[in-house]
Amino acid sequence: MILHKGETLFRQGESGPLYRLHSGLLKIVRLHEDGRQFVVNLIVPGETIPHHSLISPKPYFGTAVALTTCEIEVLSEKLWYLELERNPDQCRAIALQLQDKLRMMQQRIDQLTEVAPADKLRKLQAWFSAYIAPDTMTDVLTQDEIGQLIGLRRETVNRLLRAEAAAQSKLPDGPKNS
Repeated sequence: MILHKGETLFRQGESGPLYRLHSGLLKIVRLHEDGRQFVVNLIVPGETIPHHSLISPKPYFGTAVALTTCEIEVLSEKLWYLELERNPDQCRAIALQLQDKLRMMQQRIDQLTEVAPADKLRKLQAWFSAYIAPDTMTDVLTQDEIGQLIGLRRETVNRLLRAEAAAQSKLPDGPKNS
């Protein structure tokens, strides 16, 4: 199935199938009782979600929204869990996927533990470029969402992005042809 930017794959609290993301990028948003939304995870190609239901079913923890156009495979719950019982290699595949997700979360922790806000932003931008280039992080996330991912206020993200844009516009031109 194809999911376009801004479309919802599933909603927090619902139950349903698992999904494998073949291309694109998804965000998982957690809705709080007071109506605030918070980005809690990013899903990249190759992942099967929801992670917390890979071994046993559980309602969706958050709402999955496409950040870019996504190609997604819908996986039958019944067949998924039946295959787990029959095929131990499937359990190994799940363990490897979860290991990859843990490594990605370690990168996110590295971003969060940077002292300088500009360094936090730079590391997140570098991570994003691996998945969405030539687009930029600001093409798919709001400044508030960027701030949520790296523990900064939207105003700080705005200031850093403006300073970055100003610095890039002041770069000298390359050599001119004569």
